[in-house]
Amino acid sequence: MRPPESFVRRVRSQLDGLPSTERRLADFVLEFPGELASYAASELASLAGVSNATVSRFVRRLGYVNYDDARRHVREERESGSPLFQAASSARQGGSVVATHLQQSQQNLQQTFDRLPPAQVQAIVKALVNAPQVLIFGSRSSHAFAVYLRWQIIQVLPRVVAIPGPGETLGEHLAGLSARDCVIVFGMRRQTRQMAAVIDGTTRAGAQLLFISDTLSPDCPTATWSVECQCAGPGPLDNHVAVMALCDLLASLVIEAAGPAARKRLAAIELAHEELDEL
Repeated sequence: MRPPESFVRRVRSQLDGLPSTERRLADFVLEFPGELASYAASELASLAGVSNATVSRFVRRLGYVNYDDARRHVREERESGSPLFQAASSARQGGSVVATHLQQSQQNLQQTFDRLPPAQVQAIVKALVNAPQVLIFGSRSSHAFAVYLRWQIIQVLPRVVAIPGPGETLGEHLAGLSARDCVIVFGMRRQTRQMAAVIDGTTRAGAQLLFISDTLSPDCPTATWSVECQCAGPGPLDNHVAVMALCDLLASLVIEAAGPAARKRLAAIELAHEELDEL
């Protein structure tokens, strides 16, 4: 059976006891671990300057049945989104790096918005405006999107919270959910286990759930609405331009749809800024 540890962790745990030729191979694969998924055993041996037999001994020492087993494991980890397993692509691509990133961003935006039905967007905006409270969750890199979207729409919707806050628990927020409330979950790949708890709590409460993910993440069957953003990146990191654009779209439409009450709140906030000399 495949070892439960990641490929890189397994290699590093063996470094001190490796013979010199296997150590040379280990150093090579640790520099660009994702390359293992692209090469046959003989190709890897040639690149690292070792024999085919060394490659076979090395992968068995790591706990794999054979080289193909190790390569499948690396491929799975590369698809999971770890930037460590993407590093080789940007290091070896040709042409202008700036132009490449711009082109990828444009493609991601186009593909994301082409799949976004206008009627769905309007339904989401209406639900957000009418909700007694809006909870927004995202962990790791998705936390930044949750905080940003909350910062934008709190200007017109008074009860918007990015959860959990410092020192808070999820239960303190999920306990009071009602069917009219809205929960937004940013579920781009490599999330923490907290995301499942938020989705489960939202589903049990019968609240409306907007699930925003990327095209490589599992879907959320219980979501009221699901939006997939294209986040392919030309280098080691996912490109999240489309996610930010979606946040901007939702925030802009919410502000427009909130009506006179929103304008009154905006005016009050601006007055408070002046009185407190905050800006």
